[in-house]
Amino acid sequence: MSELRRTPLFSRHVSARARTVDFAGWDMPVQYPTGTLAEHRAVREGAGIFDVSHMGRIMVDGSGAGRFLDLLVTSNLMTLAIGRARYGLMCSEDGGILDDVVTLRLEAGSYTLVCNAASWDRVTDWVAIHARTVRDVTITPRRDETAMIAVQGPSAGDALRTGCAIDVDGLRRFAVSNERMQDERPEGDVYLEVSRTGYTGEDGYELIVEAAAATAVWDRLVNDGGAVRCGLGARDTLRLEAGLSLYGQDIDTTTTPLEAGLDRFVDLTGDFIGSDALRRQSNEGVTRRLVGFSVEGRSAPRRGYEIRAPRIDDVIGTVTSGGPSPTLGTGIGLGYLRIEHTAPGTEIEVDIRGEPTRGEVVSIPFYQREA
Repeated sequence: MSELRRTPLFSRHVSARARTVDFAGWDMPVQYPTGTLAEHRAVREGAGIFDVSHMGRIMVDGSGAGRFLDLLVTSNLMTLAIGRARYGLMCSEDGGILDDVVTLRLEAGSYTLVCNAASWDRVTDWVAIHARTVRDVTITPRRDETAMIAVQGPSAGDALRTGCAIDVDGLRRFAVSNERMQDERPEGDVYLEVSRTGYTGEDGYELIVEAAAATAVWDRLVNDGGAVRCGLGARDTLRLEAGLSLYGQDIDTTTTPLEAGLDRFVDLTGDFIGSDALRRQSNEGVTRRLVGFSVEGRSAPRRGYEIRAPRIDDVIGTVTSGGPSPTLGTGIGLGYLRIEHTAPGTEIEVDIRGEPTRGEVVSIPFYQREA
């Protein structure tokens, strides 16, 4: 068995007595002594801080960078303005999802592609293969040289302002900027790439910083900014309440963006890898779709549980993600259902440990903060 990788912030998790687990080959904190529920509430009510350095970061530079990324990603990156970020999917020729990614553009010919930890090898190989077919593009993996920190919650901006003396209130949703944190270390000030993005359903920011400066930023945000340390457990309950897909569970190479309900992130007028297959699927119509559902009582649906139509022994789908919702106080989940059963309000039954549990299809997100 190969040794687990560790982020530049691992020592901080150990000193805070976090419980760590193997996540995509990384030794990552799943929760701290306060527990997942307290961490979940901290993000919903204030500000939580997550080490997300395990995620991939790839620099794509050159005069052909925009055209190149537009070939790989579904969401029309030729129109991505400087200072903006955009979510999209990377697909194979048959329309299957290789990964979901966020692309940041800070300068005219410079982009940062952020991918999932479990997809790192696949994405870097895919990018390298296709980079050979274009000119004026330079690919530079930057995962190991940098760290990535997410600060999430309604007080996330206050944590950045108080902890790092960075004022990001003027940064719009899915905007990105270069910021500087003054620091008295011999190494000098810290430069950060800050985007107003996240994976929790709350307002928040994601920071990319040189690996050597990661602990300085983390300490300032925790000690001076008051951000509560949070692990992968809370990250999962928060993203599920927000109805956000997890790669490897809710989406993968066997699912397409149209089946996953991610149509709005697919520019079917463009010519990206997989576009022909997705246009055909759009014209023919999907036969299944990823939906949200809730169940009665305190039982929690889990991945792999069967979903049936009530009163008849007919399996109509499978749970891909599920669990108790700390905010809503009920069991919620995501799963693919045959298309005729996907309308909100449709009654379903979920087989929870051999017990048929009543539920219904609901609109997602399950939770959304009021404006």
